[in-house]
Amino acid sequence: MPRWVPPGVEVARHYRRDWLVPDLRAGIVVTALLIPAGMGYARVAGLPPETGLYATIVPLLAYALFGPSRILVLGPDSALAPIIAAAILPLAVGDDERAVALAGLLAIMVGAILLLGGVLRLGFVTDLLSKPIRVGYLNAIALLVLISQVPALLGFSVDGDSPVAEVVAIWSALVGGEADPIAVAFGLGSLVVIVGLTLLRSPVPGVLVAVVAATLLTWILGLGERLPVVGALPAGLPAPALGGLEWADVAGLALPAAGIALVAFTDTAVFSRSLAARRGETVSGSAEMAAIGSANVASGLFGGFPISASSSRTPVAEQAGSKSQLTGVVGAVLLVLFIVLAPGVTEFLPSATLAAVVVTAAARLIDVRGFVRLVGMDRVDAALSAAAFVGVFVFGVIEGIAVTIGLSLLAFVYHSWRPYRAELGRVTGLRGYHDLSRNPEGERIPGVVIVRFDAPLFFANGGLFDDFVRSRVEAAGADVRTVILAAEPITDIDTTAVDEFVELDDWLANRGIRLVIAEMKDPVVDVLRRYGLADRFTPDRFAPTVGAAVDEITGTLRGDLEGTKWDADRPDDREGPSGPDGPEHPGRPPQPDR
Repeated sequence: MPRWVPPGVEVARHYRRDWLVPDLRAGIVVTALLIPAGMGYARVAGLPPETGLYATIVPLLAYALFGPSRILVLGPDSALAPIIAAAILPLAVGDDERAVALAGLLAIMVGAILLLGGVLRLGFVTDLLSKPIRVGYLNAIALLVLISQVPALLGFSVDGDSPVAEVVAIWSALVGGEADPIAVAFGLGSLVVIVGLTLLRSPVPGVLVAVVAATLLTWILGLGERLPVVGALPAGLPAPALGGLEWADVAGLALPAAGIALVAFTDTAVFSRSLAARRGETVSGSAEMAAIGSANVASGLFGGFPISASSSRTPVAEQAGSKSQLTGVVGAVLLVLFIVLAPGVTEFLPSATLAAVVVTAAARLIDVRGFVRLVGMDRVDAALSAAAFVGVFVFGVIEGIAVTIGLSLLAFVYHSWRPYRAELGRVTGLRGYHDLSRNPEGERIPGVVIVRFDAPLFFANGGLFDDFVRSRVEAAGADVRTVILAAEPITDIDTTAVDEFVELDDWLANRGIRLVIAEMKDPVVDVLRRYGLADRFTPDRFAPTVGAAVDEITGTLRGDLEGTKWDADRPDDREGPSGPDGPEHPGRPPQPDR
């Protein structure tokens, strides 16, 4: 079929009859989680609970048509809900209808960004959030969600301008005896049921058991007036709710929309790739980006808010035997039936139980082990992860997104700024040229310094490269006549670094030392030519391998180095003087260190 045909149509054309029962069963099982999770995350986002169901129904249908993954379940997400609240609540100023409209606009903007990224094939942007940054970011998000749900879990409410202020207010309320014993019983009891059944690997989801049991108890015991409850859902299907918006709202939501788009796609892409690999399938990152964008636009147009893939509901669908996107369609249809036929069921659902559902979902985001592993593996990555955590927790979710992206770029610059660098020499019994710092028994070639710099040369590390080469030359003594740069790891040179490169060449020339460049990739050589350096770095100053450069130099050190030529037709020693299995030549080490 043509490439523009939606993936869902392709799946429908080749749908197998034996998939039907597993898809129906999985759709029924997942629906039991979609209802409480959707309403709970809507509450965290500062929106009416029914919007969480709208933000589930519409995206599931949209993704069934446009999504490349067969079993990914979309919907409200605990990592996005705090960002949504931080973005829309200051602009809504206490007006629920305006908050819903702003949330819809935000979803449309997020979707537009992702759709554009999918068209431009920008799936690589997930790399902007490295693993250490994501660990710190998600740990902070999880903690924020947990703090926000403690009051509802214990039956009271607090006000706080920041997470720290909220923690102080919660402590004051607890000390002041404001906790409602009945709410505490429902909240903690629901937590025990959910966690206990999860640990016991019960075939019935603990969330479903807790929600049904709490609702029935509240109804049977007549606690609806005594206990904070969710309340009955308004009758009606998802519908546009974008009234009262202005262009100023678009400007106010631009930064949050970009941050949510990045987070939503990063989480979805990683999860989608993992599922596809497990099932022996492949998923295009750009196609996934476009599909998530379409689902977000659809959500915003029909009373929902930004969504992404669910890391809790998708595994349930997979375990229930889901085979295709029909699982999501079944879930959406059942949600519609629930809203139309039984909206009053939630009238007796305790808010404490809904808070317990959110708490258990948010707890899954916490990755203490991941952070501890980072500390043991790389202190810099661990520091970046901690900084991302502090940025989100202290400065706010939206500001924290900017911090995390900035830290990701900083991490890239840092690793490129101080890459591994080495002086190479000969080691008896080993072919090629090796790092002398790791092989103390190695020896320099008389009159020659061989250096390697394992990164592209750019404005931040050009000076470091220059200083490193000079330090190696000075350490080698006064008899140095040639410096060989093993340039294979250097994949680019920018205009700032090339100035440092030229200055180094001049410094070496003033000392009677010739710079030879070995193994430089042709595109990088083209860059030097484009910078107007073809007359300086002539073909005779390039060598195909380090070994070839050493061969020429050791054979002409007593002659005129300026007349050295690299003969492309002369066999070099890439595979040794007698072929790949030939004997070592004591004066001509046969293979460059790579």
